[in-house]
Amino acid sequence: MAYEVEPPKYVRLAQTLQRRIEDGTYAPGTRVPSENQLVQTFGMSRPTVVRALELLKRDGWLESRQGYGTIVRARPEVVERKDRRGREALERDEAQSAGRLIDVGRVPVPARVASALGLPKSAEVLMRRFLVEEDGEAVELVSSYFPAGMVEGTELEADAPLSGSTREHLEARKKVRFDHVTERVSARLPEAREAELLELPDGVPVLSVLVIARDASGRALQVSDVLLPADRQELEDTYRLN
Repeated sequence: MAYEVEPPKYVRLAQTLQRRIEDGTYAPGTRVPSENQLVQTFGMSRPTVVRALELLKRDGWLESRQGYGTIVRARPEVVERKDRRGREALERDEAQSAGRLIDVGRVPVPARVASALGLPKSAEVLMRRFLVEEDGEAVELVSSYFPAGMVEGTELEADAPLSGSTREHLEARKKVRFDHVTERVSARLPEAREAELLELPDGVPVLSVLVIARDASGRALQVSDVLLPADRQELEDTYRLN
């Protein structure tokens, strides 16, 4: 039997304060309530309040300024970027996004995609390939793959840009619900067609972010392979050591 363990009080308080920062209750550049005020507001002990504030400072949400108190910082950059590639791939409006639809059609399922979708290597899937551009420069190539069961009754095979995202389209047409995403990052040399579209010189690798979108049961609904020129990327993460 699995048991759910409630997080410590200081973690719950830190989560509450973080939500207030995110929703604008505590705006960037303003002071958070004093320790005494937080003790009275939340009915928690001073050590609990101090630990919650220290946790938020460590994660970049707050900072101490001598003679002024504890200040709300802008939302930490590493938090802002989490799951960005996956979310953008699923929620991009092709008709409104900068870039162009390159290919639409049935293709043999790539090995990595077959594994993610739980399909045999001999299967075919629908691919929609979109080239993202900024100021006329190709910056990202997104190839999205859909199993046959997700295609019937949709407009995914249309060779015109979709109005709205593939996620919205599938949730409306197939009555499915996207629940969570897994991202797998790897590096490789691009195929000739990929290098041509991304305008890459010979020998420049790409970062491949394989975005696997699933419903609550774990069934894969869509897989997108997001290719980024590796010479223009920098990866950063922040994590606790305790």
